[in-house]
Amino acid sequence: MITPPRAVRDRILSLSPTELPAYVYDLAALRAHAASVRAALPDRVELYYAVQANGEPEVLAELGPYVDGYKVSSGIELAHVAEAAVDRPRVFGGTEKTPTELADALERGVTRFQVESEYELYMLAGLAQRHAPDRRVAVLPRFDLPVPDGLLTADGGGSATASGLDPARADTIVGLLTDGSYPNLELRGVHAHLANGVHAEEHLALAESVVAWTLELAARNGLRLTEVDIGGGMAVDYDRPERRFDWHAYGEGLARLVTAHPGLTLRIEPGRALTAYCGWYASEVLDVEHGSSEDFAVIRGGAVHLRTPVTGRHDQPWSVLEVEPWPYSWPRPVVRRERATLTGQLSTPKDVLVRDVRAQGLRAGDRVVFSLAGAYTSSAPHRAHTRYPEPGFHFLDADADGDRSR
Repeated sequence: MITPPRAVRDRILSLSPTELPAYVYDLAALRAHAASVRAALPDRVELYYAVQANGEPEVLAELGPYVDGYKVSSGIELAHVAEAAVDRPRVFGGTEKTPTELADALERGVTRFQVESEYELYMLAGLAQRHAPDRRVAVLPRFDLPVPDGLLTADGGGSATASGLDPARADTIVGLLTDGSYPNLELRGVHAHLANGVHAEEHLALAESVVAWTLELAARNGLRLTEVDIGGGMAVDYDRPERRFDWHAYGEGLARLVTAHPGLTLRIEPGRALTAYCGWYASEVLDVEHGSSEDFAVIRGGAVHLRTPVTGRHDQPWSVLEVEPWPYSWPRPVVRRERATLTGQLSTPKDVLVRDVRAQGLRAGDRVVFSLAGAYTSSAPHRAHTRYPEPGFHFLDADADGDRSR
């Protein structure tokens, strides 16, 4: 359980029931966290923010002074960044890019492309000749490299991902990018995002394995590759939210890695690990249903707003703000059993935010606040069902004169 800071708590309690559910973002906390991450990283390690985690314009703007650029994965994200962070470097990654998206990215001056398939390489080469004829486009092929044996079975070791080019085709891809076949494309290095939910020690091991593989590829082909993008996937632990990614130890490890390889620039692309802790999803208990063996506290809104419990198969950290008095003449519903499950408004077993937790005494009208809601939440399709209200957005800033809401 994470108790919201006073400013967040006061804003949530000030909202009327019709203004719930709502996202509340602590922008001062976001800046402080981003500054600490930036300070932990050594020279020759670039920090790009993965916009898919949270593309709210206010979030992008606050991160601007602390990041070297933005990682976008769709045309929509590219347009968001163009509006909120003009003239900042962008890396275009993500699977299944369309010709329209690639053409738009080229015309907007995107600096680097992560190529995920041979077809995408052919498509990018053809579009670059048409939309960027006067410049060379930097390319980092993404390879589906193997995760070192046993790495992800360690404590909190995360889970592997599978996407990208076959490493067995690496020499062929390098040849296409260096033999003059595509004069508009320039091979800069390699991209590999190998796992999600990984803590610092494991993430360093992944980085070392990707760098070693890249240098072997370069030596085998007589090349000098200058960039290795090791992606994101830094852990945010929803079950133990006090256990945060150790950015200090991670930065020290990356410093040793770049020192050992002069001339090599590393790039990381955290998303969730930058923004999750600054966001809160607030709602209220609408009713308490007493089943044959379990109580269910039904909250306004639900998993279509806060989708991380469903996609991550975990419980969302939560806390309660009691609300008095009860303004109605009829009895106030209350959780009678020691434990209950917190659900959204839809009649589906997937609309669950917290399952089988201690909640005796939780009442209709009380506010429920879910922490770690600053990533992969507000970008959800709010209008997926008419039962869901459109959430409000509130951006609190202790260092500014006023707060912003919409």
